[in-house]
Amino acid sequence: MLERRSGHSGGSQKSKTRKKVLVGTAILAVGGLVFGAFRLANSAVNFPTTDVKRKEFVDYLEIKGEVKAIRSAVIAAPYGAGDLQILRLVDNATKVKKGDFLVEFDATTVKQKLAEDQSAVKSAEAEIQQSRAASRLKEEQDVTDEMTAKYDTEKARMDASKQEILSLIEGEQAKLKLADAEQKQKETEAKLKADRAAAASDLASKQQKHDQAGFQVELDQHALDSLTLRAPLDGVVALQNHWQPQGSPTTFKPGDRAWPGAAIAELPDGSALKISARVEEAERGQLKLGQTASVRLDALPDRNFDGHVDTISPTASLDFGAGWPVPRNFAVDVGLAGSDARLTPGMGATVRISVDRVPDGIVIPTNALFRKAGRTVAYVRRGSKFEETPVEVSRQSGDEALIAKGLEPGERLALKDPTLAK
Repeated sequence: MLERRSGHSGGSQKSKTRKKVLVGTAILAVGGLVFGAFRLANSAVNFPTTDVKRKEFVDYLEIKGEVKAIRSAVIAAPYGAGDLQILRLVDNATKVKKGDFLVEFDATTVKQKLAEDQSAVKSAEAEIQQSRAASRLKEEQDVTDEMTAKYDTEKARMDASKQEILSLIEGEQAKLKLADAEQKQKETEAKLKADRAAAASDLASKQQKHDQAGFQVELDQHALDSLTLRAPLDGVVALQNHWQPQGSPTTFKPGDRAWPGAAIAELPDGSALKISARVEEAERGQLKLGQTASVRLDALPDRNFDGHVDTISPTASLDFGAGWPVPRNFAVDVGLAGSDARLTPGMGATVRISVDRVPDGIVIPTNALFRKAGRTVAYVRRGSKFEETPVEVSRQSGDEALIAKGLEPGERLALKDPTLAK
């Protein structure tokens, strides 16, 4: 009897243990399912999302530009000054007053030419003095000869008047002497007149040579003076770019050579500024005068400026700041509506110009769109999950997209690909 009870008691104990294991396993399974569902729901809740909105869609054209003054003074290399090598140059962004030094070019060649032309002036002056002295001596001799001829003529005339008391032969001889004397007088008078004309002509020629040399000295002096450039007004120096052989555009610096008329620097009027940009032909076709714009300055990230398209170039021109080969594009100016004391010409700017508007569109951020198997999709939140949904994009502008088909306002979209989330 004791053995039977013991066997029955052992079987009952094993059955109870098996039941406990089964119950525990079931509890763990249910707990795992609950925990997994909780994690999935919690991950969906914490996943970055955005709303599909019905609002105005603005199509922007984004271009790069630079702050420039509406009014400015261009400091250009002089003309007619020979080789233009920069010896000294103020630093970029230097504040200067009217009359302050800006640029100095090498004046060695001009000084040499000035010295040569000054020597030519002195030589011409010496020639003039010699010509005057020679003509004075010649005129004195001609005047003496003329006076002698006149005296001889008068004497011969007096002798001829005595023919009544002279023999016939002597009278005729006296007449011949008178004729010779009168001819001699005419010759001396003509010679005096001709020598005076020749002397005047020679003097005029030498004077012209002197004047030409003197004019050249004036040009040399002007060229020498032009090799030092000074500020015509108060302002902040904006050094200009130029091309270096086998290099990219760079601002002028000491040692560089400039061509006549090259813009070395600019002194802008900081009270009136604009954004100057250049666009391709396709972009120009989207622009119209008066279009509104938002301007963001690289140096002033804490604020944006309102603006509008002020001018659009009707014809393309060479853009020397866009690399090699030099392209042809269109100049665009955007006027600024606001002001800021920190604004300085030369600052880089990003301009977003409103070129079209859709007043009632379905709009989402572009980072809510993904490419899957050649399709554009968005992940729409459905409860605790994200459902892959094909969408049709009408157009994109900046960080927004206009949706033509596939989404409805109010739906929530994933901003990251949930299939890649850990």
